[in-house]
Amino acid sequence: MTANASNQQTYTPLYGQRAIDEAELICFDNPRPGRPYEVKIELPEFTCKCPFSNYPDFAILRLVYQPGPRVVELKAIKLYVNSYRDRSISHEEVTNQILDDLVTACSPVWMQLEADFNPRGNVHTVVRVSYGNRQPC
Repeated sequence: MTANASNQQTYTPLYGQRAIDEAELICFDNPRPGRPYEVKIELPEFTCKCPFSNYPDFAILRLVYQPGPRVVELKAIKLYVNSYRDRSISHEEVTNQILDDLVTACSPVWMQLEADFNPRGNVHTVVRVSYGNRQPC
């Protein structure tokens, strides 16, 4: 064995990283498809990276939606959101991309996503995007 070969190690991603890498937005059938109701999900530890500085951006994501035929599974959304942790993406684009992916996955009647980013450099940004028409509950 050469000196170089003895210094090489096999890299095995940790189970959490593997779960994030393999994440899919899994949905299940709406248990009450004939009833308008809302689901609220808060994800307080969202991170991505600024595409200009590569500094980390931190946000609270607040999702509110009225299910259509499918409901988003909670562990799946957690893993999906964690996949943005090392991506360089703007506040506006990441908020719109997450909404687009969720709409594609579960076809909600109505959905709103608010990304409330922590202030950085004395600037506080909140991006809110929506899809569909909200029904009275």
